[in-house]
Amino acid sequence: MKSDPVISNPGLYSVVFENERVRVLQYADSPGQATVPHDHPDSVMITLTAFRRRLVAGEKSIDVEMPAETARWLTAQRHSGENVGETDTRCIFVELKEPAPAGSEPDEVLGPTAR
Repeated sequence: MKSDPVISNPGLYSVVFENERVRVLQYADSPGQATVPHDHPDSVMITLTAFRRRLVAGEKSIDVEMPAETARWLTAQRHSGENVGETDTRCIFVELKEPAPAGSEPDEVLGPTAR
């Protein structure tokens, strides 16, 4: 990983479990807090709270609103984020350590998806 979020954003991300196949991160912030750019491998994101965030990757920016207790796919990506809502963000990331299957093309998607 180019910029590990635990290293680049140590007050916001922490490792809660790791083995040779996965790493599980916890993320927590408050309204107005922002991350510096960082990388995520293919991951599953599980929201613990409802939140609204702005994600930025280069010139691309999207606002994401997520309900609590939702699981979403996060394709490998580099982004920064800001809590633009009125609630704390709390979520878990289950990062995959295995490479994507041969022949699969990386998505140009920013943020979580339902697939």
